[in-house]
Formats: sequence, C-alpha cells, structure tokens
Amino acid sequence: MADKDFLTGDFLAGRFEASRGRLRVVAYRMLGSRGEAEDAVQEAWLRLAGSDTAAVQNLDGWLTTVVARICLDMLRARKVRREEPIGPEAEAVAGSDDTGREAEIADSIGVAMLVVLETLPPAERVAFVLHDMFNLPFDDIAQVVSRSPAAARQLASRGRRRVQGGAASPEAEVDRARQREVVSAFLAAARGDDFAALLAVLDPDVVLRADATAVATSVARASAGAPRLAPEIRGAAAVANTFKGRAAEAQLALIEGEAGLAWVPGGRPVVVFEFVVEDGRIVEIDLTMNAKSVAALQVSMTSQG
Repeated sequence: MADKDFLTGDFLAGRFEASRGRLRVVAYRMLGSRGEAEDAVQEAWLRLAGSDTAAVQNLDGWLTTVVARICLDMLRARKVRREEPIGPEAEAVAGSDDTGREAEIADSIGVAMLVVLETLPPAERVAFVLHDMFNLPFDDIAQVVSRSPAAARQLASRGRRRVQGGAASPEAEVDRARQREVVSAFLAAARGDDFAALLAVLDPDVVLRADATAVATSVARASAGAPRLAPEIRGAAAVANTFKGRAAEAQLALIEGEAGLAWVPGGRPVVVFEFVVEDGRIVEIDLTMNAKSVAALQVSMTSQG
C-alpha cells in the first residue's frame, strides 16, 4: 500500500511540479494571460490528482494534452463572451523554474505576438501554438482539438498564415481556391440529388463528424424525413446518402476564412459545415450545431450559394 500511495501521491506531485514551468509556458502561449495560465495549470493538477494514471506511459505528454484541452475550452468561452485579455500582463513569461527551451520560448514572444495570436480562432490558435512553438506532432494535436491529423494540420497552417501577416503563398491561395470549388461542387450535387457527383468529390474514406446537438436534432426530426446522424459516419457512399437531395437551405460561407457551408435563418448561423480537402476531394466534414460552438466560429457569408 505504501508503494502505491507513493506512486499516486508524492511521486505524481513531484513529477507535476517538475513539469509546472513548461506547462505554464504552454498555457501562456495559448491564453496570453499569466493568471489564466496559472488557472489552467492548476486545473490540470486537479485532473491529474483525480485520474487513474496507471496506464499512462508518457506523463509529460498526458499533462500537455490536458493543459491544451483546458486552454481550448477557456479560449472558446472567452470567444463567446468576446473578452479581450491582452493588457498590461501581456509580457514575456519568466520564472525561476523555466529553463532551456521553455525560457527561450518565453522570452522570444512579446506583446505583439500575443496580440496576433488573440486574433486566431481557438482551435486554430491551439493547433498553431502546439505545433509551431512546441513541435507536437499532428497526431497528438488532433486529440486536443477533436479533429483528425489532417484537420489539425489545416488549422495550424491557417494560423501560420495569419501570424505571418495574412498573406498566403501562391500555393496556399491555389489550395483555398480549389477548396471553394470542391465545396461548391458538393453543395450543387447535394441540392441536385446527384449521387454520382457527390461520390466524385468525396474521398472513399471520407468521415462526417456531427456534434451531439446535431445528432440529437436529427433523431428528433427523423419522422419528418431528416437524415439520421451519428457522431461519425464513414465512407463515401454513406456520407453521400446523408446529403443527397438535401442542403437546400445551406449556403456557401467562409468558416474561419476557409470555404464551408452554413445555415443562417434570419441571418444568424445555426449550423456550420467545415471541410478538409486533400487532392481535390473532401476527406472530412465537421457539422457543428451547438450554439456556443457556432458562436465561437468566425462565419461570413459569400455572395454565391
């Protein structure tokens, strides 16, 4: 019993304290507020203390993921409240327990960078910070933002473009134009009840993800002919059948600056469709209907659709 208490008590506390400085820097990069960063790190400790970590092989990685998820939730809540935390405390972090790479990162980013980061949507900011500043692989970032590695890579790429001044490279502009074409073709095929055309723009392994609100709404409206959604629908045929003959009320939109679809009754976005396009085909569709999540997204309607 003594050994077990040591492993789950003093040992974990020691490991956490050894990681606290790094976790504080990670949180600060995402939040731009030392107070909020401390809150996020403390919340991570509470979750660690209340979790069964016996099966955790990489505790540092586990803690980084937990802190990142907490920060993402805080950023989304801030976005909905339209808070502006950047102020007098937006200065380089320095602490006696920050050494090496952590200290270098902390000293290299000042108010200007934090102001730029504040303009990024929450998931985009988290993906960019974790990848470009802390070298986390997209497989790990995907778990934090609840997307696939491909979607996480797209989020980080968008964030990088904005941080670099918003001017996309010619290749990036071509990719964005191609995505608009693919999303437009998808919408036309869905509205036109054209199964073959839908298959043409969908990757064979495409995945449709719907949030809990969308799933529950689809079940409630099934008797009226609405397609029944699941948290995940995989495969081109299944996804095509979900949209075939539908999407009449969806319109082309820019979601966080990328081509997507939105349903905007009364001018207010209610349902948002985000797309990941690779090699000219849709590999992922994320359907968001939760009101707070939709409100946290930057949605602007285009002149077409």
